[in-house]
Amino acid sequence: MKSLKEFLKQKKYLKIPLVLTSTNHFEIKAKINSIEGSFILDTGASNTCVGFDQIESFNLTSKESNIKAAGAGATNMETLISTKNTIEIGKWTSKKLKIVLFDLTHVNEALTNHNAKSVDGIIGADLLKKGKAIIDYDKKVLYLRQK
Repeated sequence: MKSLKEFLKQKKYLKIPLVLTSTNHFEIKAKINSIEGSFILDTGASNTCVGFDQIESFNLTSKESNIKAAGAGATNMETLISTKNTIEIGKWTSKKLKIVLFDLTHVNEALTNHNAKSVDGIIGADLLKKGKAIIDYDKKVLYLRQK
């Protein structure tokens, strides 16, 4: 019988290591528009997000958004939207990525209050779905399928 790793490699999945933080979140490195950042992998977040304070860092162009963000105890937060971005996670790449921009201060305060490092954003279900993601919690690995 094949291992999960062997099976997924055969199906053109790429293996990306995850780091489990002190808050029990998976942290992942990713590049947006060729600039590396630190992100939380969040299957419960519908969209991939970046904090307002990182707009310039990742060369994002933003426009008005009707989306109201909610999560981690905060609701009805104003957002901006950034389209046509490229993201690289390990060797996996996606172009034309839509990113929701909002104030991540409350998220980062919660992380730092629990001795975890702050993050630049959140990798959400939109991207995980696009990559046909499989998460191996035991081995702390994310698998994303190459196109």
